[in-house]
Amino acid sequence: MPFDQLKRRQFITLLGGAAAWPLTAHAQKPGVEKRVAVLMNSAATDATVQSLVTAFVQALRPLGWIEGKNIRVDIRWSAGDARWRASMQPS
Repeated sequence: MPFDQLKRRQFITLLGGAAAWPLTAHAQKPGVEKRVAVLMNSAATDATVQSLVTAFVQALRPLGWIEGKNIRVDIRWSAGDARWRASMQPS
């Protein structure tokens, strides 16, 4: 059908489809890693806390979250520094 023979509804449908098309290109791609941030108020060398972090990561596995495959766990340590906690408080 030539362009000059388009009816109003057909034109609006084409125009709406053309406007929505770029939005589908920005959808999240499957297989992208999710990120989990863990903030620990202790030293990274503390064996007890290390075992807690390991247990946390292992507890995610039965739920389908595998580190390095579909999840990334970022751990930050403050080593008990009170200044770090104070900086996290809202002003």
